[in-house]
Amino acid sequence: MADVVNLNRFRKTRDRAERAKEAEANRVRFGRTKAEKERDRQEAERATRFLDGQKLEDPA
Repeated sequence: MADVVNLNRFRKTRDRAERAKEAEANRVRFGRTKAEKERDRQEAERATRFLDGQKLEDPA
């Protein structure tokens, strides 16, 4: 004979696992500290200033 399986418990367990996987992906994607965001913003600003400083003349 087969074991009796509670389908509601099975579904809840499956859904919890899916939510946990999605939460982990979101932590990786959005879970940056304020210092990391500020550092990236400063790096982008520095790169922009560097490139603007390397222009020979303004194409006017």
